Amino acid sequence: MSAIVRIPTQLRSLSGGEAEVRAEGSTVGEVLGALEAAHPGFRERLFDTTGSLRRFVNVFVADEDVRFVKGLDTPVADGQTVSIIPAVAGG
Repeated sequence: MSAIVRIPTQLRSLSGGEAEVRAEGSTVGEVLGALEAAHPGFRERLFDTTGSLRRFVNVFVADEDVRFVKGLDTPVADGQTVSIIPAVAGG
């Protein structure tokens, strides 16, 4: 299965400037693993040392935040969109 991964502006240098790329996988974890294989550097930016998503990184499948579904085990259907959205803070 192939998903469309939306890349935030801050990480597009890792995807050769592309805003969207395709990655294989049937779960969020597999899709992000395929993203790392095709475009090295994402793992370090998305995951902490325990292998969990960093707290400031939000990942959505369609419109669902994977933290409120099954995390990295959240299913991804063929052609579905996985969006990586970094948290924004400031004041």
